[in-house]
Amino acid sequence: MMRQYELVERVQKYKPDANEALLNKAYVYAMQKHGQQKRASGDPYISHPLEVAAILTDMHLDESTIAVALLHDTIEDTTATRAEIDELFGEDIGRLVEGLTKIKKLDLVTKKAKQAENLRKLLLAISDDVRVLLVKLADRLHNMRTLDHMSADKRARISEETMEIYAPLAGRMGMQDMRDELEELSFRHINPEAYETVTKRLQELSQRNEGLVKKIETELRDLLVANGLTTAKVKGRQKKPYSVFRKMQSKSLSFEQLSDVYGFRILVEDVPACYRALGIVHMRWRVVPGRFKDYISTPKQNDYRSLHTTIVGPSSQRIELQIRTKRMHEIAEYGIAAHALYKDGATNTEGDILSRESNAYSWLRHTIEALAEGDSPEEFLEHTKLELFQDQVFCFTPKGKLIALPRGATPIDFAYAVHTNIGDTTVGAKINGRIMPLVTRLANGDEVEIIRSGVQVPPAAWEEIVVTGKARAAIRRATRLAIRKQYAGLGHRILERTFERAGKIFSRDAMKPALHRLGQKDVEDAIAAVGRGEMSSLDVLRAVYPDHQDERVTVKPSGDDGWFNVRSASGMIFKVPDKNKAETDADMGPIRGISGNIAVQFAPAGAVPGDRIVGIMEKGKGITIYPIQSSALQRFDDQPDRWIDVRWDLDEANKSRFMARVLINALNEPGTLAKVAQSVAGLDVNIRSLNTVRVAADFTEMAVDVEVWDLRQLNQLLAQLKDLDCIATVRRLYD
Repeated sequence: MMRQYELVERVQKYKPDANEALLNKAYVYAMQKHGQQKRASGDPYISHPLEVAAILTDMHLDESTIAVALLHDTIEDTTATRAEIDELFGEDIGRLVEGLTKIKKLDLVTKKAKQAENLRKLLLAISDDVRVLLVKLADRLHNMRTLDHMSADKRARISEETMEIYAPLAGRMGMQDMRDELEELSFRHINPEAYETVTKRLQELSQRNEGLVKKIETELRDLLVANGLTTAKVKGRQKKPYSVFRKMQSKSLSFEQLSDVYGFRILVEDVPACYRALGIVHMRWRVVPGRFKDYISTPKQNDYRSLHTTIVGPSSQRIELQIRTKRMHEIAEYGIAAHALYKDGATNTEGDILSRESNAYSWLRHTIEALAEGDSPEEFLEHTKLELFQDQVFCFTPKGKLIALPRGATPIDFAYAVHTNIGDTTVGAKINGRIMPLVTRLANGDEVEIIRSGVQVPPAAWEEIVVTGKARAAIRRATRLAIRKQYAGLGHRILERTFERAGKIFSRDAMKPALHRLGQKDVEDAIAAVGRGEMSSLDVLRAVYPDHQDERVTVKPSGDDGWFNVRSASGMIFKVPDKNKAETDADMGPIRGISGNIAVQFAPAGAVPGDRIVGIMEKGKGITIYPIQSSALQRFDDQPDRWIDVRWDLDEANKSRFMARVLINALNEPGTLAKVAQSVAGLDVNIRSLNTVRVAADFTEMAVDVEVWDLRQLNQLLAQLKDLDCIATVRRLYD
């Protein structure tokens, strides 16, 4: 176990003026509070915060952050309180320790909705001060190093959480060395057989090629020195098991097919020397086409900068090269922790300086902004995971602005990355001056010009095309708003007619005082709820005019045997048959909202419980029930007195089946009808009638009247029919 003085010495090596008293005070406090507590390994508990602090000294972090590492478990696991830590160490350290305590309580491997909410809390906690993340990652790294003492179930759970959340988060913050080690440790517990196999093969390869790495290092260094780069340093390494396994999985390769198991890093003094070294190497050895990447001129979003190339080097061995300066190397290893801000002692008020210096921290801030967009927890989780795991391509606007996107991104993703409004109004794109389809996958260096239209609404199908979380979330929001607008338009017409029949004038202002009675946040939500059928227009009328008596329909015998007079609120009279006396084959349905003993029938294509429905008074027929999607309703747009606000009596509806019409376009081959019938029967659905028409040599159109219990069962049927290989299209008919 590390000693107190050793920790202080480690800090003073890179920060001679460090506050030694603060470090000693934090150590003594943590030692006293943890007392006789033991870890699962049997070691004193204080060994854990000491090792976490030691990991952070490797990143050359300030003494305040080291003190937080020593104290990070005290509130959670001892009698320490936030108030006590504030008093002894200051509010800044107290706030950080409390933030780490909250993170420790989060379970990030759980069902999707809860995991998403916990990921929100994690990112919110680290967004206030990135030092919370640095301490948490160091804490997780030491826990992973000592995971063998846990039960198998706990090892698997913690490793899964590390691989899924913490390792990619470290990578996104530019801390690649930490990411590599977290992934290696997780891989060993998540897939021990694969880990053992790959490790064994790498050991065998290393034994066969003993001395090869040193030989290549020497030859590269001698070449660079001979060409004037006398201070260049060369370091070679064999790739780690998880890196090899991931490449085998992603490219479907066997171990024998891997050609670039070795990687070499060249460190030089400055940026011009990077490009000189690249030229020297390329002039000496053949380059593997398509394997050169310049992350100096176009850094990654986590601030990573290097030149990457693959050559067929000494001994005809394919090797990967990274060429960078010492400063680039420091940032590549420690990411956001490598910024001079933290070496000089970061304070809470300097966070804005950091956000300007670090693209990695800017990404974190950008991700937090998604919390304010109103997305569901599941959408936020999807958004964040997409951002964490994707490799990148770099594209340009016509004005030269660089836009970083995940691999596989389309012009639609590009448009949303520039601005949400640009994405919403996109109708086309030019890539490198040529008009290209919006489904085109962008490549590095593409110049993308977005073509827009002011009347465009993003189609819902775009969600299947895009790959960025931001684009998907924006498309979903736009789709929801468009659907809400449609329902609001319908609801507005329904409310106008209902208020008019009651002799009242409908207005949005009149609804505002009644919103609390309707349980709605704003007027537009209430109107859309009426359009969706979630709230009756009569409920709105009664909420706005509590004293109103419903006189929507008055029914009186006409004197003619078997007929009734129906008088609307505006005075129009309809003669309709008595459903008990009239000889009619009208379907009787469990419908609420109709007074008197009036005959009720359904539209020819039917309606089923779950549909949003309206009633139309028809002379000599009674009231016909239509689904709101029926185009036949357009005939009655100018006759508001004929509209009746109705809804299903679900208690009664569950006792009967209802007819709906389905149109199927099927392959004209033997057995098709049998497959359709079998699929229908398998869902306890009755076929009332079936008509077929041959529409082409290979296709037959079937109009099938089915009897179902409700809309849910009908949708199940449509989905099941779509899955049949003999079916081209299937849809419901409303007319």
